[in-house]
Amino acid sequence: MSEILIVDDDQSLAKMLSRQVTRVGHQASVAHTLSEGLQAAQHTPFDLIFLDVQMPDGNGLDFLSRFRRMPSEPEVIIITGQGDPGGAAKAIHSGAWGYIEKPHVLTDLSLHMTRALQYRSEKNRPTTVTAIKRDTIIGQSPALTHCLDQLAAASSSDVSVLLSGETGTGKEVFAQAIHENSGRAKSNFVVVDCASLPETLIESTLFGHTKGAFTGAGAKSSGLIQQADHGTLFLDEVGELPLQTQRAFLRVLQEHRFRPVGASQEQASDFRLLAASNRNLDEMVAKGEFRKDLLYRLKAFTIHLPPLRQRPDDIRALTIHFIERLCQRYGQESKGFGIDFEATLAAYDWPGNVRELFQALEQAFTSAFRSPTLFPNHLPEHIRICQVQSAMGKDVTPEPELPPTMPAQLPSWRLFKEELEKEYLRKLLAETNGNISAASRMADISRTHLYQLLNKHDVS
Repeated sequence: MSEILIVDDDQSLAKMLSRQVTRVGHQASVAHTLSEGLQAAQHTPFDLIFLDVQMPDGNGLDFLSRFRRMPSEPEVIIITGQGDPGGAAKAIHSGAWGYIEKPHVLTDLSLHMTRALQYRSEKNRPTTVTAIKRDTIIGQSPALTHCLDQLAAASSSDVSVLLSGETGTGKEVFAQAIHENSGRAKSNFVVVDCASLPETLIESTLFGHTKGAFTGAGAKSSGLIQQADHGTLFLDEVGELPLQTQRAFLRVLQEHRFRPVGASQEQASDFRLLAASNRNLDEMVAKGEFRKDLLYRLKAFTIHLPPLRQRPDDIRALTIHFIERLCQRYGQESKGFGIDFEATLAAYDWPGNVRELFQALEQAFTSAFRSPTLFPNHLPEHIRICQVQSAMGKDVTPEPELPPTMPAQLPSWRLFKEELEKEYLRKLLAETNGNISAASRMADISRTHLYQLLNKHDVS
């Protein structure tokens, strides 16, 4: 028997769904507002939640991730009176199991419920956990842990993997870790830097060539694809491949066969493909700059690496790791650093991500080569400036200039109005001791409108 929660303000529909759930042997609970649903999910370990979109106190889609983060981590199925493609995409992106339109909910509920509970049961089944090798992947933040879970899944098969993320987030490090944790770890890990391949030599570099195949081909070359036989081929910055090469490589990826330049016979290579890009390949497909069929092949499994600004909890661990590496490289005693050094690092946005952090730490290490302690003054000047500006309450980026007719000390009307609304809502709730009915009467607005304003300004 599973615990199932129905969050819907339509009392008659909620009652019918509840009867259908209990009829097949599960325990059903009902909540008619989002706040009631969240409170119930906080205290009861629900396995599955049916969540309506249009609720009196907000939009169910905006609360989907909060329901998913409840202690029991329930599966969530969205039910909506009017289907919306954008809403469906948002639901799936936020982790919803499914998306049902209300006209079909009574007929579709049974199948969705059965499959979601089966998925949950199999997902939670105890398995033998194998520790992954991650010596060069430093950190324990939730964002990084999610990527490590994906790494473990990708390492268990030969599926093609596309690694995406900003420059400096560690895409090649993750690709190397996938290889080292896979069944191909004892064979070659071959890196192809697509951005640096000369266009005239791309095919010979990838496919190899025979002696005399072209001017300068004084000897036979096996090519990178052949070198990756039984191992892993990593295409770094795959978005830089010319369209003509993309077409040739698509066939290689499908058949795992290729013909070296100047050769009459094809050769085979049993390689596993990993690729990475800091560009939006879907946008490139829309512009005709990247082949759609090749992208489908590359993104059989995708891992998106978060920028460092989204995993600030990892900065300290990364700093310790890299400083220790530098000390070992130069044969020095371990160097220390204080809270002020950490605060300076934390105040910076790191547009270059982990790579930029390591470069900054290397500069600091060089500046403090004979010193046992790293101080903020050892860091690059632009990083220290950001820390000072942050401490003064100023934005790191320059403020946009106001029109000459508007005094610089006044905010825009929109910002001024929003601040007034927020302050009014706080005083309103304080005056009514948080009683929504009393607050809506005092403000002379509907409860629905009041809930919308509270959600808009994040006032609880």
